[in-house]
Amino acid sequence: MEFRKIFDTIPEQFDQYRPRYCQALFEDLIAFAKLTPDKTVLEIGPGTGQATDPILNTGCQYKAIELGENMCEMMKHKYGQNPNFTIINDDFITYDFGDEQFDMIYSSATIQWIPTEIAYSKTFQLLKPGGTLAMMLTRDDYRTPNEALYQEIQKVYAAFFKPEFQYTHYSFPYTGAPEYGYTKVEQREYHGKRVFTADEYAAYCETHCTHLVIPEPFKTRFFDGLKDAVRQAGNQIVFHDTYVLYLTKKPE
Repeated sequence: MEFRKIFDTIPEQFDQYRPRYCQALFEDLIAFAKLTPDKTVLEIGPGTGQATDPILNTGCQYKAIELGENMCEMMKHKYGQNPNFTIINDDFITYDFGDEQFDMIYSSATIQWIPTEIAYSKTFQLLKPGGTLAMMLTRDDYRTPNEALYQEIQKVYAAFFKPEFQYTHYSFPYTGAPEYGYTKVEQREYHGKRVFTADEYAAYCETHCTHLVIPEPFKTRFFDGLKDAVRQAGNQIVFHDTYVLYLTKKPE
């Protein structure tokens, strides 16, 4: 299973339920990279724009490369009227950028889908001297706000979470950039909160790649079980989110 492509089957649901990042993260990123309208930026795998607006709104010359055809079309629909917006429907791993170089390259929960050596060596090659590589992701916690609900959800997972294919992209070395010529990596964390109803929580879980490959009859039982657990807990589940930002530079 090519998990990288499975999100492209649900662009609307992905757009509605995948988490965004907080304003403070983007303020720090923009300041770190010193983004201005004369700077060039590449976003790897923007999805449907979860981390696009604040960067595009700096006026920088923004380019994205998106593997999914449907997500690429949604990005064009959302941002195509912006004169500083360009997107390529292709694979970052194999795409030839020619002589292009960028002042910043960034990814939002995307770079882990790329083999480590390609991810770091290709971004290093594509950055101008002094350019910024930024990588961000969300770590969510629904256990701390409600231990009892968490335990009920774990019972549902134990009984019905039986994906046909296994996810193997857990171990991307976000602090490994210096091994490929980058400067020391800075890690910054920010915090947020999301609250879902039972139906919203199930819809959010359906945007996880491993959850999309649960076969029937387990799939229906799994998502019904998630919804039942949340409904019995007052029809509300709270997520405490940690937004993690990794920053590094190509030396001058």
